[in-house]
Amino acid sequence: MTKLAQWLWGLALLGSTWAALTMGALGLELPSSCREVLWPLPAYLLVSAGCYALGTVGYRVATFQDCEDAARELQSQIQEARADLTRRGLRF
Repeated sequence: MTKLAQWLWGLALLGSTWAALTMGALGLELPSSCREVLWPLPAYLLVSAGCYALGTVGYRVATFQDCEDAARELQSQIQEARADLTRRGLRF
């Protein structure tokens, strides 16, 4: 099962549970304080997911590791290509 399928199953399960609780499909009589928290719960989850995503991206950018060996190799390949093109008559 792919990660997308796992997320979709989880969202479907949470969504159906939320809908059943808010619509009263289970026959439960929830206290008003629970209903007040339950209605905006999808918005809270969406904001929380956005904060998590931003935090993850920020952490990955902050801990990004440079590949100095690959950078040197790329620079040498660029120099070789320039020398080859200069030899063939191209001027920079």
